Amino acid sequence: MPRATRPHILVIGGGYVGMYAALRLQRKLRAGEATITVVDPQPYMTYQPFLPEAGAGNLEPRHVVVPLRRVLRHCRVLGGRITSVDHHRRVARFEPLEGEGYDLAYDVLVLAPGSIARTLPIPGLREEGIGFRTVAEAIYLRNHVLSKLDVAASTSDAALRRRALTFVFVGGGYAGVEAMAELEDMARDAVRYYDGITAADMRWVMVEASHRILPEVSEDLGSYTVAELRKRSIEVRLNTRVESLTGGHVVLSDGTEFDAETVVWTAGVRPHPLLESTDLPLDEKKRVRCTAALQVIGVEDAWAAGDSAAVPDLSKTDVVAFTSPSAQHAVRQAKRLADNVIASLRGEPVVDYKHSYAGSVASLGLHKGVAEIYGVKLRGLPAWFMHRTYHMTRMPTTNRKVRVVADWTLALFFHREIVSLGSFENPRQAFEEAVSP
Repeated sequence: MPRATRPHILVIGGGYVGMYAALRLQRKLRAGEATITVVDPQPYMTYQPFLPEAGAGNLEPRHVVVPLRRVLRHCRVLGGRITSVDHHRRVARFEPLEGEGYDLAYDVLVLAPGSIARTLPIPGLREEGIGFRTVAEAIYLRNHVLSKLDVAASTSDAALRRRALTFVFVGGGYAGVEAMAELEDMARDAVRYYDGITAADMRWVMVEASHRILPEVSEDLGSYTVAELRKRSIEVRLNTRVESLTGGHVVLSDGTEFDAETVVWTAGVRPHPLLESTDLPLDEKKRVRCTAALQVIGVEDAWAAGDSAAVPDLSKTDVVAFTSPSAQHAVRQAKRLADNVIASLRGEPVVDYKHSYAGSVASLGLHKGVAEIYGVKLRGLPAWFMHRTYHMTRMPTTNRKVRVVADWTLALFFHREIVSLGSFENPRQAFEEAVSP
């Protein structure tokens, strides 16, 4: 494709970094100063801290995503994937959702493809596991958990019943703890409407390979979280690994074996594999090597931030460290990146990214949580309220903020829905049965 007469900025990724950077660029660039193209397979940005609440039915799933074309009205948004980048030639290979791929020429690259689930070669993981990083996965898990309650309430097979009511989460970081806590809270609420099932019949198991969960908060809050989960009869198995999941038969490193029909994998992330199909410098973890100003080291007109970028953490002066893959960093880095891109286009000096740690918040279900804000530690209801308040303020666009608050307000007066829309997994099944001979 021919180059535009104005500098063309290509933003790869429509997540935290990509969307926020493109939004700031379109706001602060002068008219006609540059063109912006954003590429992502999904037409929306997902606010992942709200995924557990969407999965538990506290929030409408559509309200935790932000349509890219609505907010990036002065950008060109392409639905598809970038499969390789030749920055020396300033060309990226684009594969649309349908049709033939083609080359995208650009002048300035903003690389923000994010990360994917970090998996291990565990037998049965591919066939039995599911992640918790997308809206589709959150909706699926909600329907899946409720459908297993239906199975258990309808069968006379004791083994099948135990298998259906066993739920395993692998990984004790934010994603795993919040997803499990919210879904267990939802299921505990739902069993009241199922004959012959009580909360005591369900088995929830969290498997964590290290000695603690929630490494993002202090160790005493992590211990408090373990204690609170165990009060709800959730099994928290620390210093334990999953050895096998073949056929839904779970084998743990401590010798425990049992059957489960639900295995959720939340054991960390790794940089997007696209990075290995570029000519940009990578570190030993396959992240793009960046300066503190978010410029790709040794390369002109290339910028990166977020989960796929190795950005020096200037807040730590005693050791060489890099910023962690978190939403807090991604949002802040996106703004600094956009400002630096504009400064570079105008021949002005760029500014290093240096953050001050605000803290961490986590929900453990309705009215339960932990938080550590500027050194102040909160537990229970105050922490849960802080979690909602903090993330509501960070939710992009007034439109989505209002919808989220409306969902929470309605929940004060009405019970959450416990309907399993399992047909979403195969919406053509009923039609296929109708046309079968």
